Amino acid sequence: MPEFLQIPSSAPPPSPARRARRRGTTRTAELRDLIAEEIVCGRLGPGMPLEEVEIARRFGVSRTPVREAIRELTAIGLVEARAHRSAIVSRPSSERLRAMFDTLAELEGLCAGLAALKMTVAERRRLQELHGGLAKLVEGDDVRRYHRMNEQFHRTIYAGSHNDYLAELTSLTRTRLSPFSHLQFRALGRLNHSHAEHDKVVAAILRRDRPAAVAAMRRHISTVEITYERYIETA
Repeated sequence: MPEFLQIPSSAPPPSPARRARRRGTTRTAELRDLIAEEIVCGRLGPGMPLEEVEIARRFGVSRTPVREAIRELTAIGLVEARAHRSAIVSRPSSERLRAMFDTLAELEGLCAGLAALKMTVAERRRLQELHGGLAKLVEGDDVRRYHRMNEQFHRTIYAGSHNDYLAELTSLTRTRLSPFSHLQFRALGRLNHSHAEHDKVVAAILRRDRPAAVAAMRRHISTVEITYERYIETA
């Protein structure tokens, strides 16, 4: 999530309520990001209602910025508006969800292929560092931290494509799918498999093999979709 204020390292971070009380448009933007983070991290699951009064109470703000934040989240697809009822966390149909995953696979494949050609030495080093960090989280079976670092891993590849528009589209699609892709990490053994899939992507990028990078990333995203569907069926 973007940071709107620079906080000195010696000072304690502000509470969510204090952060949400910033004036002007920043108040709405930070509240939007706080709610989005809870959705993306799975604390607010698909189909859960977003009660304006309760959210306003939690964050110590009026209902106006809450309403504006929910409107912005609706615009990017994380929230569904309902007439005369509370908005809910997005719960697309299975057909819609499959189409979103298919699109993400193609976009991520494009990013990986371009990254194989265009990544700088420093960017390749950063990708290797993140891949190594994910390996340590697999050993500790730390699902929450793995999910967070996994987002950094993928967005490093987006940036490495050196195509800002493609990176923007891919990032937006990933954000809309995050509440669902996050759940697949709860499947038994999924962290190990995810890291092994990343390994093929990283290897292809490092040897500048564009076709292999595209294919490896597409397979990875397709596996994410399949794992999510199986997890939901057995949950």
